[in-house]
Amino acid sequence: MSEWPRSSTVSSQPCTDGAGAMLRGLASFQTTPPTAANRFGLDFREAANSLRPPVCPILDIHAHINGERASVIWWEVAKVFGVSEVYSQVRVQDCEPVRRAVQGAGGKVSFIGFPDFRHPDRLWAWSEGYVEHIARFHNDQGAKVIKLWNAPRTFELFEGDAGRDIIAFDSLWRVRQAEAAQALGMGIMVHVADPDTWFASKYKEQAKYGAKTDHYPALERMMDRFAGPWLAAHMGGFPEDLGFLDGLLTRHPNLYLDTSATKWVVRELSRHPREKVRDFFLKWQGRIIFGSDIVTVDEHLIPTKEEAGKPKHPMADLADSPASAFDLYASRYLALRLLFETDYDAESGIADPDLLMVNPGLGNGLHAPRLRGIALPRESLRVLYRDAAEGFLAKCSRTRSVSNGA
Repeated sequence: MSEWPRSSTVSSQPCTDGAGAMLRGLASFQTTPPTAANRFGLDFREAANSLRPPVCPILDIHAHINGERASVIWWEVAKVFGVSEVYSQVRVQDCEPVRRAVQGAGGKVSFIGFPDFRHPDRLWAWSEGYVEHIARFHNDQGAKVIKLWNAPRTFELFEGDAGRDIIAFDSLWRVRQAEAAQALGMGIMVHVADPDTWFASKYKEQAKYGAKTDHYPALERMMDRFAGPWLAAHMGGFPEDLGFLDGLLTRHPNLYLDTSATKWVVRELSRHPREKVRDFFLKWQGRIIFGSDIVTVDEHLIPTKEEAGKPKHPMADLADSPASAFDLYASRYLALRLLFETDYDAESGIADPDLLMVNPGLGNGLHAPRLRGIALPRESLRVLYRDAAEGFLAKCSRTRSVSNGA
């Protein structure tokens, strides 16, 4: 079993005064065999108790809370780690069941407009259908934000001319969706690009997928054209290059970033010198928002996923019981709080399959990257965990202009 390093300490300024004791004593919380989500076999409740409450209740701006039973387990995890509310991306028809489940358990969930990726008519769902769903998200669910998902995988979903009016951020249907959202006063979240590890492996065919930087000009044109605000998920898709992100934020004052995609963000931010990352977060305080990208589905609670005629969720295999689902969700919150609140400097507790993508010889699949905490000051944590999100959402509520031109 991997052992949690016992020598880490915390700085004098982090939010959690008890983090040092937690990091010195986590070995005593090793209670189960290692898994991909829990390489150290931790009791996450005990670990969270030793971490102590965050400086303020955390607002998670980016998650995918699905499934009536899994939603309740997520809320149990959230309470343990000091998360008081979440903005979830689900299909419009799934909002009410999730709302009932979370609120029934005492939690708070709001929704971000999201396409119906499972609709049999994919072209309709990504074009006209999504424009219709944006209005439903706003009118029926009170949504303040929509999501435009433009990962390079869109080139696989819409081959050739089929994706001409959908794939680029400034393509015909993306413009219409932005117009619909802005007319309703909604902000726009985007997924742009993907990890460098993916461009080095699954996206090697540059003629098809382009280079990573090729995915940004269309987004920048849209941010110039539409007032926003805009929220670029996963540290803007480029935690590997803080200088690039600094340029984006400088050129576009209507742009915010979120910290979601825990494995990716932890891995890449930890590769930079600690002071460089800390300085970046302090410089752009108020423009970086806490998000986890936790995905919950009821399939996480059962060992057998296949049902006749029903495709399983692409992340169904990450857990197979209520206990393993709890660990899966908890692992993301623990990793992010260690990253932001402490100066922990050792392996992450979460296995990272991207390491195998670029180095297939690593072996058993439980390898993990370094996690280097940046120990943000308490007031900066308050901004990251809540104030920045509230500022962004306030701008969504009052933005009414459709466009800055064009």
